[in-house]
Amino acid sequence: MKRILLSLWCGAALCAAVLPVNVLAAGNSPGKIKTPAINERQHQQQARIRQGVKSGELTRHETARLEAEEARIRKNEKSAKADGKLTPAERQRLEKELNKASHDIHEQKHDEQTRN
Repeated sequence: MKRILLSLWCGAALCAAVLPVNVLAAGNSPGKIKTPAINERQHQQQARIRQGVKSGELTRHETARLEAEEARIRKNEKSAKADGKLTPAERQRLEKELNKASHDIHEQKHDEQTRN
C-alpha cells in the first residue's frame, strides 16, 4: 500500500513540475504570435485576387503568379515566427513584401490582359 501511495505521490509531483514547462512552451509557439495587421492585409489581398478572377481581370497565369507570391509571404511569415517572436526587422520585411504583392495585384488587374 505504501508503495502505491508513494508512486501516486511521485507521479503527481512529476506532473506538477512538467505542466508549467508545457504551458510556457505553448505560450511561445509560432501560432500564438499575433499579427492582426499582417493577417488582415493578407485576407484583403486574397479577396482582391478572387475578385479579379471572378471579374475576368486576371488570367490563369497571372492568378497563379499572384497566388505563388502570397504563398511565399505566408511561408516567410511562418519562418519569421518560428523562434517565438517577430522582430521589428522581420515585421518590416513582411510589410515590404505585402506592399509589393499589393502593387503586383493592382498592376495585373489593370493591365490589358483579360481572361477569355
